[in-house]
Order: sequence, then structure tokens, then C-alpha cells
Amino acid sequence: MIAATTKIQTAQPAFRVGDERLIKITPSAAGKVSSLLTKQGRPAGVLRVAVVGGGCSGLQYKMDLQDQPANRDILVESSGVKVVVDPKSALYVTGSELDYIDALQGGGFKVKNPNAAASCSCGESFSA
Repeated sequence: MIAATTKIQTAQPAFRVGDERLIKITPSAAGKVSSLLTKQGRPAGVLRVAVVGGGCSGLQYKMDLQDQPANRDILVESSGVKVVVDPKSALYVTGSELDYIDALQGGGFKVKNPNAAASCSCGESFSA
């Protein structure tokens, strides 16, 4: 009797590789992201940067730590950190720089976006 074997293939997500012209991460932000990924037990993970509707100016940034890129994502490696952006968000973040400021007031992740036509006083949302 011959035992039938089946191969189970895990589908790898189909993503594209971009460069720092899409988004750049400062060394300060890279250190913070690496630290957060390590704390979550996923040192090989990625930072997802997305633009979603909301905020006082109409659009806002959403950041999340994930295990790997998803289908259709654009993967950029900057300052040793892997960043993924979906194609729709890429239209809004192209040329942006992500920084991290360690301060009691006004600290946290900051996005310098040349595409933002206006931003609100809290710095969390923008319009394009």
C-alpha cells in the first residue's frame, strides 16, 4: 500500500519592493520601531504606515506592527527597518519622512509629508 502525500504550499504574499523615495525612516524612529517589534516578539516584523480618512483635516496616519507584508504592499527598507505601505496610501505618503521624538510633551512619531496641503495643530491629521 502506498501512502498518498500531499504538499501544502503556504502562499507568500505578493508585494513589491520600493525605495526611500516612497518613505524614509530616521535613525531615531528606526530604533523605536525595532524596540517595539522586539518587545512584541517579532524582531523580523514590519511597520505598516497607512493613510485613512478621519482627523480634523480629513486624513490621518495609521501605524501598526505586523509580521510580514500583505498582498499588493510596497516594502521599503530604511535605516534597517522594513516599512510597508499599501498602494492607495502610497499616493499620499510619497516623499515622506518618519521621525520619532522622545519628549514628555509633543513627543512620539512625526511624519514630515511634502504632499500635505494643510495640517491641524495636533499634527495627527492632514489634507492633500
